[in-house]
Parts: sequence; C-alpha cells; structure tokens
Amino acid sequence: MHSPHDPYVRVRGAREHNLKNVRVDIPRDTLTVFTGVSGSGKSSLAFGTIYAEAQRRYFESVAPYARRLIHQVGAPAVGEITGLPPAVSLEQRRSAPGARSSVGTVTTLSNSLRMLFSRAGDYPPGAERLDSDSFSPNTAVGACPECHGLGRIHRTDEELLVPDPSLSIREGAIAAWPGAWQGKNLRDVLDALGYDVDRPWRELPAKDREWILFTDEQPVVTVHPVRDAGRIQRPYQGTYMSARRYVLHTFADTRSRTLRAKAERFLTSAPCPVCGGSRLRPEAMAVTFAGRTIAELAGLPLSALAEMLSGAGAGGEETARVLTGDLLARIGTVTELGLGYLSLDRTAPTLSSGELQRLRLATQLRSGLFGVVYVLDEPSAGLHPADTEALLGVLGRLKEAGNSVFVVEHQMDVVRRADWLVDVGPLAGEHGGRVLHSGPPAGLAEVAESATRRFLFDEDPAPVRETRAPSGWIRLTGVERHNVRGVDAAFPLGVFTAVTGVSGSGKSTLVGQVLAGVLADRQAGDEPGPGERYCAAATGLEAVDRLVQVDQKPIGRTPRSNLATYTGLFDAVRKLFARTEAARERGYGAGRFSFNVSGGRCETCQGEGFVSVELLFLPSTYAPCPDCHGARYNPETLDVTLDGLTIAQVLDLTVESAASFFAGTPAAERALTTLLDVGLGYLRLGQPATELSGGEAQRIKLAAELQRTRRGHTLYLLDEPTTGLHPADVEVLMRQLHSLVDAGSTVVVVEHDMAVVAGADHVIDLGPEGGDRGGRIVASGAPAEVAGAAGSRTAPYLAKALRR
Repeated sequence: MHSPHDPYVRVRGAREHNLKNVRVDIPRDTLTVFTGVSGSGKSSLAFGTIYAEAQRRYFESVAPYARRLIHQVGAPAVGEITGLPPAVSLEQRRSAPGARSSVGTVTTLSNSLRMLFSRAGDYPPGAERLDSDSFSPNTAVGACPECHGLGRIHRTDEELLVPDPSLSIREGAIAAWPGAWQGKNLRDVLDALGYDVDRPWRELPAKDREWILFTDEQPVVTVHPVRDAGRIQRPYQGTYMSARRYVLHTFADTRSRTLRAKAERFLTSAPCPVCGGSRLRPEAMAVTFAGRTIAELAGLPLSALAEMLSGAGAGGEETARVLTGDLLARIGTVTELGLGYLSLDRTAPTLSSGELQRLRLATQLRSGLFGVVYVLDEPSAGLHPADTEALLGVLGRLKEAGNSVFVVEHQMDVVRRADWLVDVGPLAGEHGGRVLHSGPPAGLAEVAESATRRFLFDEDPAPVRETRAPSGWIRLTGVERHNVRGVDAAFPLGVFTAVTGVSGSGKSTLVGQVLAGVLADRQAGDEPGPGERYCAAATGLEAVDRLVQVDQKPIGRTPRSNLATYTGLFDAVRKLFARTEAARERGYGAGRFSFNVSGGRCETCQGEGFVSVELLFLPSTYAPCPDCHGARYNPETLDVTLDGLTIAQVLDLTVESAASFFAGTPAAERALTTLLDVGLGYLRLGQPATELSGGEAQRIKLAAELQRTRRGHTLYLLDEPTTGLHPADVEVLMRQLHSLVDAGSTVVVVEHDMAVVAGADHVIDLGPEGGDRGGRIVASGAPAEVAGAAGSRTAPYLAKALRR
C-alpha cells in the first residue's frame, strides 16, 4: 500500500499497444518529459495509459446519461495506477478550421468582447439593449443579411463560368462544374430537362444560358443513363444545381484546399456593400465602446487592443471594469506566447499550424486549474526556437501553480529543461515498449542503449557536408499574399533549401502557397491561377518538370485507408494470394482478397473488422466483429495462405517483418524498402489511416513518391517534415531527402529544426517577427552567412546548431 500522500504517480503492468508490462514511478508537481523514437511507446504510456486511466476514473463519477455525450477513450491495458490526479489532455488537433473560424472564436476571446459590448457598450439614444449574440457574425441575429456574416460578397459571371463558349456542354463548356461522375450527372440531368447539351454554348438561347448558370431552382428528374455495352446502369433521380450555386456552395463549405482553390477561380470578391466588411447588422455596428465599434476593436492587433482596453476600463463603471479585466487577463496569455500581432478577426485558415496550436494552448492554460496533470502532445511542434522559449515559460507557470505537466516531446531544448525524464525504447514497435530511464535528465548519460542520449548531450557531431552549387534559380518578383508584401524571393535549383522564421513570419505562405501555386499553375497549363496572381513575375519555372508537395494531411479519413492501400503495396500482395494454388483451384482473383468489396470480405462488418455497438445511456462503441473477430475476411478467403500466412495475418505484419517475408518479390520489396528508408518499419501494413500521426502520414507519402520512377527535374516541397520526429528519425529522413538532391532533384523545406537547417545548402530566413511585423526576407545564403545576419531571430539558434 502507498500512502495517500505519496508524491508519485506509480504505473504497474502497462501493456497498451507495444508497452511490455511497464513499471514506472513519476513524481507529481514536476515538468516530466517522455522521449523516445517514433513508435517507441511514449505516447502509449503518457496518453494511452496515464491520461486514459485518469479519464476513465472521471467518467465513473459522471451520471450515465451525461456519459453518452462525452467522447471516451476506453479503459487502458494496465494492472494498476496509484497517485493519479485528474488529467487534462492537450493533444495536437489536425482538423482543418472553417472559413468562419477566427482567432477570436478559437480562443473564445470573441465571446468576452461581445459580452463587453452587450453589457457596457454605448448605445444610441432610445436603442434597445442587444444580447451578446447580436454582436456575432456567426449567428442569425447578428450576421449582415446581405453577406451572411462573411464580410465579402462573392459573385460570378458567364465569362468566368464558361471560358470557351465554342464548346458544347457535353464537351465541357461549363468549366466550373465538377469532374468525374458528378459533372456527368449534372449534364445528364440537363439533358433530361430538355436542354441541348451538344450545341455550342454561344448558340444556346440567352434565357437557357441564364437558367443553366444562375438558377436557384433545384429540379429533380429521372435520368436514363446511356447504356455501355455489357454494363447495366439503372435510371435514377437526379437533382440539378446551377453552376453558380455549385461554385458558391463548394467555396463556402468544402474543407478541401484543392476544391476551394478551384472554386475561387470562378469567383470575384468584393467587400459587402451593406456592412462594408464588418459582417454585422447595422444595429450592432451602432453600439460603441471607448468610441469604437466591435469590428474596429476586432481588427486591432491583440497587443494594441490590450493597451486600449487598459485605458478604457480603468475609470469606467464596475461592469466595464470587470469585463475589461477578464479580457485583459485572457489576452495576456496569448501575447505571452508571442501572438500579440494577431487580431481577433484574423481567419483561422490563414494561421500557421504553430499559431493555431499556441492559441488553443493559451485558451486551456487560462482555466486556472491546479492539482491536475496536464498531458501535452509535442507542444513545441511547429514552433521556432524563439517561440519555444515563451512556451517553456508558460509550462513553468503551470507547474508553479500546483500542477503536474507531462509532455511527450522531441525538442532537446525542452527535454533539457525538464525536472524528470522518462525515456522509452530502445527502438520502435516490437523493439521498443520498455522504460530505459526514469529520473532527472542527467541520469540518461549512463543509459547506453538510449537513442535519445547522444542528442541530449551533443555527442557525435554531424559530419560537415560539402555545400552544393545551384544548377539554376526560380525567381519570384513582387510577392503579395497575406503578410508577405512586395517580396522578391530566389530559390536555387539542384540543392537543399531550408526556409526559416518565427511562427507567422510568412514561410508557409511563400513556399506552400506562392511557390507551389506558381509551379502548379504553370504545369497544369491553365490560365494564371491563385499562385500566379500572388506575384508580379516568376522566372526559371521551365527548369522544373514535376512538382511534388508532401504535406501532413491524413492519407485517408476512414479505417479502410491504410499504409498498404496508400502505397500500392496491397495490390501486389493480393495478386500474390491470387496466384497461390488454393486460390486458382477455387477461382479466386485478386479482388477476392480486398476487404473493400463484397466477395471475400466478412459481410457482418463489411470488411471493417469491427462493428458499432449501441449501448443504452452510453455512447456507441466499437467491438471486434463477432464473426471474423477483427480479421475482416470470411472463412473461405482465410483458407487461402501464402507461405503459411492468411491475408489477415499479412496485414498484421509490421513493415520490418513484411520486408523479410516478401524478400525476393520485387513488386512488394520496392514499397517496403522505401517505407523502411523513411523510418516506418514499426508500422503494421493494415494500420488504419486514422491511427497515424501527421508526421507518419507525411513520411508514407514521401515513401510512395520515392518508389516511383523519376523522370526529369523534380522539385519537392515539404512543410516541416520533422514535426513529431525524434532526432534519430530526423537523421533517417534527412538521408533520404539529401539522396533526392544528389540524384538531381531540388528539395525545399519549411523547417524549425536547426540541425536540419544547419545541414542545408541554402537558407531563406523570413521575419523579423510574425504577422504585420514579418513577411520580409531578413537573410538568405549559406547557413553560416544567415547565422551571422543582424536582425534575424533565427541567427543565434542556427549559430548554436552550427557550433554543435
């Protein structure tokens, strides 16, 4: 028995995922960092075990009816945990924010500002007092009726929607329509409605053209598809949507950047003529505080807003003093994390991932809780070293307030500041899952098998690599996008370039939007698209034959998408099973071994491997399928084996095990080798896409690219490829990226890891700060040159990395 005042969280028999019956003691009221290579089991210990158990205990105290409203993670596989306080999880959220989401909504600061105007605003004589919802552009009572609270009016016309009127509708005259089946469906619906889809657009009557493009009607008709030989297509009910309606609907609602960018090409945008861009009704705009409207205050940088509120609330009424005091305290946490340059009306899609993460962190830290365990997932991910300093200050204050702070982290500067270090490893997957060290960070120096040790104590400096000479340059002149204003940028070809700068300085804008956009537009052969609209001129593009953008978006949004299906490996595996003697005897083709189509899959779970279980008074949960027990296939399919393994057992192999199993099979070997080369040997072939981190998804995409036959000069763009990677994994990834350059390609990375930047051939540093105080190229050149640049926030950290 442990004393009730035992100052340790004691974990006994943790077996979650790859943890091997882990036993560990962690002191409370400390900053404890969990380290280890990707897949070693550190997140399984911090989140899957400690946080999950704290949440499970909390749910036991909640009424059953309320439990069903809360997402639950389930009981962890652990023997016992003692000394565990309530826990708060701050995991990375990778969801794409919508167009209406802003700094104000993410931080809930907008709620406080609306309350201030509602309760303490100056109303016109005789005006009725408004509730706080009336000051929100996202509510029916507050939004401007003309622009529906968006602040801008998006319009389109015939010239934009039909760029080539000599084409017929069947030939694709309506360029704004979607491709594939949806576009064909709209054409067939028009045909069924009696419109001539084979006549050149310009020859159609004006009233028909007007209706086809701009009607708000959505008639439903029976469509009789043209029957292809040997293929039966049944009649169906098709709904018509005009080209304008489709474009506006896509632009407003899609979460796909590609679809949104395509829709944007067919729209012109202007400030709303009714609200002037304020997004609000006239009644709300008539109310002021300290002589300013709520739209004017929402447009101020947070640092300037705090200054104004300090003066305005000091001598006012009690209500105003209380509300401004609350606002100032909330703003203080955000500005402390280096985000004082942001305004409340700045839309969330224009924020970098680092900015979004810190805004969410600031919101959580403002709660004022004490005596709890905060479990954070790589809070330094996406942060410049200068921003990490501010983060450490906030985490220190959390601890001083009487909390325990448990952090899963790869940034060695954060690890060095820890009070306690839990190092998990030594390697990933089945080769990990053990606690190698639990104690003060200095003690790790004695642990020879730790992959973290040499990076923490700066052992084995990286070998100096000879700088490559550029084979040419891409030059962008007069870049204008977000906070990047009037910038001329030059990217060398045939070398490795790192783009650096504090969060919000304009890195992702310059590389991910402008450079990528210009190259994509030019290669698509389209009219100048968003990329070319963002700069006055671009030269040197003809030297690039192919653009490859590797981002951290998920490789799929359902468990049906996995590593094997994404890389094409599963096609090769299914063909191997179809060639076995047992499969040929039964007449099984490759399709029999797919869990996505009927035939070979288990029909009870439809190839998912699990079924949803509806529970009274509890949220629906998932349980292994009662028929296939998670195997995904029916018994007949599982009768067929390849070298003793069923298709389900092959999907359960790790990449490393599969590489041995498929040795001598070129089609499978190529995919598996590239996955091993980017450090993903610990993942299972059938691991669902929903279980993969953003860093893992990015490396899977890179592996898929590496296995393709390279033709011509390829330019690879990567946005923070080292996010979520242990320094040992970074070394593996960098070897692959440098090998691409050695083979004649160009690699451009947006990066905060100074070890990566120090190994680049060329560095472009943006800044000097974020937001309006950034967006300029502060320095560019070889790493040693940028390390000595005056006025660069990156320079001192890069100089330190070069000395290491």
